Order: sequence, then structure tokens, then C-alpha cells
Amino acid sequence: MRPAPDDSTAGGAPVVRAVTPADWPLWREARIASLTTSPEAFRARLADWERGGEEQWRTRFDDPAAYGVLAVRDARSVGMAAGLLAPDAVPELRSVWVAREARGHGLAARLIASVESWAHGTGAGTLRLSVLAANAPAIALYERLGYAPDGRAGQELVMTKKLRDGR
Repeated sequence: MRPAPDDSTAGGAPVVRAVTPADWPLWREARIASLTTSPEAFRARLADWERGGEEQWRTRFDDPAAYGVLAVRDARSVGMAAGLLAPDAVPELRSVWVAREARGHGLAARLIASVESWAHGTGAGTLRLSVLAANAPAIALYERLGYAPDGRAGQELVMTKKLRDGR
């Protein structure tokens, strides 16, 4: 998918769009911001990503089984989400994050809906995610969006959603 022609929304609603390899600087910005401002929400740590150069970040988008979506406002990343096919071929929702100043306006739901559409497009009937069991706000968000608990994996709650109607 091509980038939106204009990401300069002048303080308005963020543009939500699929990423391309050329977007690696914005994706890097969002990932580092997510791990810096909300480290308690992720199993990954900042040290896992902050030292990577352009090649590491571009490689993320060379995988045909991966999908990324960004929310951009004023040429700055304010949200992100990713979809990846797991080894068992079930698509997984990953790396959902919205900047504090952009929360409360349905942006996380828009990002997640984009990943759901991607997953549905792969022919999958289910989208899976793992969330730290202590992350009550994220669990509440996922439940509001139709995800249900489907087991545990260590400190994480596994949740799934049946995909239908194009999402």
C-alpha cells in the first residue's frame, strides 16, 4: 500500500496508513517512543531495538508475512500496530501503541482494525494477540473490541478474535 500523500494534518486527526520500507524512520520513531514511554506494556525492551541501524529496521518490512500500520500527525508517529504470521500460520496482532497525547479518540481501535483487515485478507478466520496479564487497560481495550481470553503463556494472556465481515 502506498503512503498517504499528505501526513501533515496540522494538528488534526492522525492519518492511519500501512507502512512501506521507506517508512522505516517513522516506524523506528514509534517503536522507540513506545518502549520509552510505556515500557510496562511490552515484553520487548528498548535495548532490543534502539541500537539497530537502517538495515535492521528495513528488514522488518521485507517479510511478506508482516504488516505494519502507523498513525501520523504533523509528520510524527503517534501510534502503531503490527501483524505477523506466527509459525503456526495464525496471524498475530503485535506492538499496539498510541502516544499519550493521542489517546482517548479511538486511534487504537483504528490501528487494530487495520491489522484485522490485513489478517482477514490472508484468509485467516482468527486474529491472536498476547498481552501482559498485568496490563489491565490494554486487556479492557481488547475486550471492548471483541477479543476473548484464550489461555496463558507465561506472564501473558493470550486473546483471540474471530474475524468476519471483512475484519
